[in-house]
Amino acid sequence: MDRVLYLAMTGAKHEAWQQATTANNLANVNTNAFKADLAAFRALPVVGDGVPTRTYVVDNTVGFDASQGSLNQTGNPNDFALGTPGFFAVQAADGQEAYTRDGGFVLDSTGIMRTRSGLVIMGDGGPITAPTGARVQLGQDGSVIAVPLTGADRTPQLIGQIKLVNPAPKEVYKGEDGLFRPNGGGQLAADPDVKLVAGALEASNVNSVEALVQMISHGRQFDLNIKMMQTTQQGEQQARSLLAST
Repeated sequence: MDRVLYLAMTGAKHEAWQQATTANNLANVNTNAFKADLAAFRALPVVGDGVPTRTYVVDNTVGFDASQGSLNQTGNPNDFALGTPGFFAVQAADGQEAYTRDGGFVLDSTGIMRTRSGLVIMGDGGPITAPTGARVQLGQDGSVIAVPLTGADRTPQLIGQIKLVNPAPKEVYKGEDGLFRPNGGGQLAADPDVKLVAGALEASNVNSVEALVQMISHGRQFDLNIKMMQTTQQGEQQARSLLAST
């Protein structure tokens, strides 16, 4: 009975975690370039001296769905998405390089390119700064071109190139801030095969219908584990009462 009780207890705990993960995915169904979180579990017996009498549920797979969301054409030259697997580099709040697919940029008061959430967009040599009074255009390879809007010389100038990387999904992890980082730390090398799509934004890859079905399933599994715990407890009480009466 103890084994069933511990299995049900840990199963209910992790079903609640899965429910929270699915709820977070559903809450981000309209977040640009959001990658759905994944969580899976499996049962393992506790190994020690004597016969194993406890079984726990442990984490089996924790990661994210790397599939690409749909690309929505916006016509805004300050929007961009990635048309291939990969990420572009930004400077995270801790000052370290991190990676995202949430495209779109603004120029701050000093001309530095930032994401709309305020993160500095990184080029191969560091931040990219646009000159005052210029229109910024983006190339498919991530090149950043400034076109002067005033003055006699309006020749377009290459002012930098957005750093594009393409690690395998298992080589990076998703942080609590939604940014991706290499499992071993450090920085990723640029990949020329990653292509940028100007004037578009990537949608979330969360399927709202599937997420709702998962939430219902998780709720039922949680209730089933709780009922199993209650049934086990009742059976144990009945067994004790029967032994006490003999």
